[in-house]
Amino acid sequence: MKNNSSLADSLLSNYKINIYLKNIALIFFGTLILALSSKVQVPFWPVPMTMQTFVVFIIGMAYGWKMAFATLVFYLFQGALGLPVFAKGGGLLYLTGPTAGYLYGMTIAAGVIGLFSELGYNQSYFKSLLSLSIGTFIIFLFGVGYLGSIIGYDKALAGGLYPFIPSEFFKIGLAVVLIPSITRYINK
Repeated sequence: MKNNSSLADSLLSNYKINIYLKNIALIFFGTLILALSSKVQVPFWPVPMTMQTFVVFIIGMAYGWKMAFATLVFYLFQGALGLPVFAKGGGLLYLTGPTAGYLYGMTIAAGVIGLFSELGYNQSYFKSLLSLSIGTFIIFLFGVGYLGSIIGYDKALAGGLYPFIPSEFFKIGLAVVLIPSITRYINK
């Protein structure tokens, strides 16, 4: 795989598909998976987890930076239109409410993870770990930062970061095991 091609490009390279149709299909597929992942709660300690940030990791590592960023922007646009793509619905309030920072952080993180992927970070377990850790930091930096500006930073850390650390470690670990393995399989 060339350094600047994404996992999605590698998977679809044998098919003659119009590039615009392929990109539109990938964006819609990504937003569908994001919407579904925001609705499903998995029992976990200390709080139930959704797989939404895991899907952000996968989109970033599989799509590359432009497509990953475009997918998340379109996801936010769908939510702004009122489509029920967010955990508890949709509407403009979600883009200004207490959890808005996490949504914007996921958008930036998807682009950053996608950039690392284009640099070949999806081919190595260690580099994938590094990329996804940086992406997670970005999500929580934006999320806790914005939430803290509303409710105070002590409360934001206590309610918007600390309870989610174990589940984020789990999701990063799962993505680190999957992405390089899939990349190596496809490149055979």
